[in-house]
Amino acid sequence: MTEPRSRRRMSGSERREQLIRISRTLFAEKGFDGTSIEEIAATAQVSKPVVYEHFGGKEGVYAVVVDREMQKLLGMITEALAASHSLVKLERAALALLQYIEESSEGFRILVRDSHAASGTGTFASLISEIASQVEDVLADEFAARGYDPKLAPMYAQMLVGMVALTGQWWLDVRKPGREEVAAHLVNLAWNGLTGLNPNPSITAMTREQSAVPAKPRTTSEKELRELEKAREKELKEAEKARQRELKEAEKARVRELKERERLLKEAEKAREREEKIRQREARLAERAARLEQVDHPE
Repeated sequence: MTEPRSRRRMSGSERREQLIRISRTLFAEKGFDGTSIEEIAATAQVSKPVVYEHFGGKEGVYAVVVDREMQKLLGMITEALAASHSLVKLERAALALLQYIEESSEGFRILVRDSHAASGTGTFASLISEIASQVEDVLADEFAARGYDPKLAPMYAQMLVGMVALTGQWWLDVRKPGREEVAAHLVNLAWNGLTGLNPNPSITAMTREQSAVPAKPRTTSEKELRELEKAREKELKEAEKARQRELKEAEKARVRELKERERLLKEAEKAREREEKIRQREARLAERAARLEQVDHPE
């Protein structure tokens, strides 16, 4: 009889990915302390030594799961911050977090839990700090361009990222309203402030009102005509000023984009270095587990 597909022998890499998927689900449901090696092994239908062979223990697999989730979310945020206009950066970053929560709920639940000491830097606080460091660069450029003190950028970055992150934690369970509407309201508060809130924000916040008030079908006095003419001239001047500002913003955006590309290259290099460290730690843990296995079960 042909052996069922689910019972066929997996390759080492396939087994490793299976254990990571199973552990991810269990850690999301029960947390680090509530999950045991026995449960991971039983769910995967393997013996405990198999888990030790791949990860060296529960700490090892937990570190891999947390690191993967952090890299996934950081990658989405980094991509969002590559936009040219600051408002678009903010919109896309908020949407990126909400998209991650929607598509990787288990991963986000793991990240927002109080991480075990074995995870090293894999804590929600350290994740927020990494994202804030990216936002800080964006804010510093904007502050300098608008005459604010760039030294305040780190503090504002923490405020902004903290607000978005806590909203994400709340939305993880309620899921109402939809992610685009939530992002629009987040951007509304961050961009406009409490004193300038838009009562009906939308994610397309870049658009401006262009509708003109239609003329009423009645005789218009000379005074009203002069006022209308002045109003039109004022609108034309404001439109010209807006165009000039946009041209300046576009030039600044090009300069910032070059800086952003350089920073992204550096971040990618740091990510590769972190991944290499994780691999090395996994290898050491696996080696230690193998030695322990030999001691516990001598030939």
